Amino acid sequence: MSPLSDARSTRRRFAIPVFLSFVFALACTPPVERPKGPAADYADAKEMFKRGRLDRVIDVTEGLAETKPPGKYVYEARVLRAVVFSGQVKAFDEMADSYQKGQKAVHQAEYAVTYRRQRQDSLQMAGNSALGLGEIAQQFIADGSFPKELVLDVPWPEAEGPEVVEQLQRAREGGRISSEDQDAAAIDASRKGIDNALGEIVGGDRAKARTALVAGPVKLDGVDFAIFLDKQLLSGAKMFDQWHLQDPDKVKTLCTLADNIAQQALALLKESPNKDQQKEIKKLQESIKKTMRTA
Repeated sequence: MSPLSDARSTRRRFAIPVFLSFVFALACTPPVERPKGPAADYADAKEMFKRGRLDRVIDVTEGLAETKPPGKYVYEARVLRAVVFSGQVKAFDEMADSYQKGQKAVHQAEYAVTYRRQRQDSLQMAGNSALGLGEIAQQFIADGSFPKELVLDVPWPEAEGPEVVEQLQRAREGGRISSEDQDAAAIDASRKGIDNALGEIVGGDRAKARTALVAGPVKLDGVDFAIFLDKQLLSGAKMFDQWHLQDPDKVKTLCTLADNIAQQALALLKESPNKDQQKEIKKLQESIKKTMRTA
């Protein structure tokens, strides 16, 4: 509700005719039924996504994404969760990398300690988001076959992320950033990660994604989404390699899930062959093997 205006006297002169018009409009307009069940949950998730409340998006869609057998809004919830988790992996990975570079470049020992702690925290959050992607992959695998078509049904976020997170750029160069700047960097990096994830899933950049989503829900080819999910799983798996969180079991787990998704995508291509998609999946499978070897 918008705040009250100070021009009360002006409003009083028009109060009666406006009120009568409002009553007439109510009499002529059928009541709009509020959504219930899965529809209500997904509507809430979309509103939270628009407002940047990613924690609430994950909470609201968790049960919906696990529904068996998949019904209305289940696949939409999984796609939305994939966007959020992949955006967060991108964000926290960028933060970890920036703080690592800052730790090496900064001259004051106390700042180096702060940057080392921030890097470790960022890696932990990236790892948690990567495991969230793993849960989505498991849900698709459990269905037995990958859907031929999916829908990205989300609004474009109200607050768009920057192309460059200035606070992280300063950290990379060894500059000091305050605790307030660190918090702001986390918010901006998250927004940037989400925007870039939307660009990837639509098959372009954030400008293309913005235009597409403003026009309404976007249909996604099932194989293209499987390729997107595989790429995000690989990015997530690297958060656990020997240069990051050093957890080879989780690297292997995420890579195995990625390979299973690739197999389901190849099964779809047997029905509708596409040489470009097949070539890209084969390249992904080679990357999966390589990542597992370096775990």
